[in-house]
Amino acid sequence: MGHRTMFTSHRRSAAWAGTLAALTCLALSACSGAGSGSGAADRQGVAGDPSGTSAPAAPSAVASTPGVPQASEPVSPVASVPPADAARWAGTKQFVQMQNAWTTGGRTYLSVRSARKAISTEPTEAMGIIPSRGPYVTVPLAPDGRVLLSVPLGDDSVPASYSAAEFVKRLTARSPSFREGLGYDLSFDAQGRVVRLQSLYTP
Repeated sequence: MGHRTMFTSHRRSAAWAGTLAALTCLALSACSGAGSGSGAADRQGVAGDPSGTSAPAAPSAVASTPGVPQASEPVSPVASVPPADAARWAGTKQFVQMQNAWTTGGRTYLSVRSARKAISTEPTEAMGIIPSRGPYVTVPLAPDGRVLLSVPLGDDSVPASYSAAEFVKRLTARSPSFREGLGYDLSFDAQGRVVRLQSLYTP
């Protein structure tokens, strides 16, 4: 009888020990899983920053060159300084033919090239031009430059004073082939700007 009771007691102790071991393993597994999930969430939060708490990236610096328009800015059709040929004409007088004239940024520019005067006797005696085959160059009209026009751009055979805006309007109203048949006397200052423009009388 005593041996049977002792055997039953040992069997119950072994069963309780097994149950306790199983509960301990379950508890450890639950803690390990929670810790792993928290660590993964932390790593994801740092990498993806869904909360937006990470430091913002520093804006990239865009290199820009002074005087050069950016892509979103309108590009001027002419340079803001006289070209080499205009500087070469500084302080001189030139007879030219003119391809175009325009105003941008409050300044007037002329597209010109050298020409020569020629006397025409038919049908009446008059001064004409012998155009050159050289390239046209852009020269600036000085802000206080004088513009003197006679027929056909002016209203009379005698040269009269006109504003730069009126001159541009009258010239650009003509066809390109008509413009190239006109001649102009230009006077340049020391900076290569046109200080006096006089159109050649062409009946």
